[in-house]
Amino acid sequence: MLDEADDIHPLFYGAPKSTEFRKLRKRLVSQVREAIDTYGMIQPGTRWLVCLSGGKDSYTLLAVLYELKWRGLLPVDLLACNLDQGQPGFPSTVLPEFLAKMEVEHRVEYQDTYSVVTAKIKPGATMCSLCSRLRRGNLYRIAREEGCSAVVLGHHRDDILETFFMNLFHGGRLASMPPKLVNEEGDLFLYRPLAFVAEADCDRFARAMNYPIIPCDLCGSQEGLQRAQVKKLLDEWETRTPGRRQVMFRSLMNVRPSHLADPGIFDFLGLMTGEPGEVEENAKHLRLPD
Repeated sequence: MLDEADDIHPLFYGAPKSTEFRKLRKRLVSQVREAIDTYGMIQPGTRWLVCLSGGKDSYTLLAVLYELKWRGLLPVDLLACNLDQGQPGFPSTVLPEFLAKMEVEHRVEYQDTYSVVTAKIKPGATMCSLCSRLRRGNLYRIAREEGCSAVVLGHHRDDILETFFMNLFHGGRLASMPPKLVNEEGDLFLYRPLAFVAEADCDRFARAMNYPIIPCDLCGSQEGLQRAQVKKLLDEWETRTPGRRQVMFRSLMNVRPSHLADPGIFDFLGLMTGEPGEVEENAKHLRLPD
């Protein structure tokens, strides 16, 4: 990887020299590049608004994108952005000072959405959904003002899986966070380049780099008991069967509409029998693995 201080971006100054860290860094770069290529995120010459919360995931995202850019594999401009939403106790100077020190082009904006949320949400209720919608609206506005074609978020593989199971258990639908989508207005992309990255790897990387991590629960509200329960369930499955999360994530990339039950995405009414060989071949997909 990159070793000499004058050859790398300041985001990597002081990177550990251990073999373990080098492997972690190589894996992160490879997985982010794979996600970007798989979902066609690059439009050369455009500008990305890279959203930073100050958490481990967004720091990892920013660093890896800069490494890809350094390697000539990401021909876009990057603008880091932090939206200070007025949460009590938010350390408003941490990110501006860090980004200036790291020589990262950035914009920090204050919008007191916290007061709006607390005025509308009953005490003790989960604030995250409304807070997220207000944040997203402001980020779209900032992206337009800055001439960006995409808003880039730090959601990782585990976030995507947790959202899938929350929709499955509580929403009655098969859906999750897509790695790439177009906003409702149709003028901006939303990208999640960490889609193939494990949360644990983000944590190891950000802590090894000693980035100034800001806690995500300053408002005193988490993503509700439902997400906490799903996360605990996935943790238990992973403990009993290491690698289970990755297997489950791969299933999101291997969807067979004909083996589900939604007539809106598969023409069951028009399904016809065929030659015996075709019937047998189709039957193979219905069998459970040994």
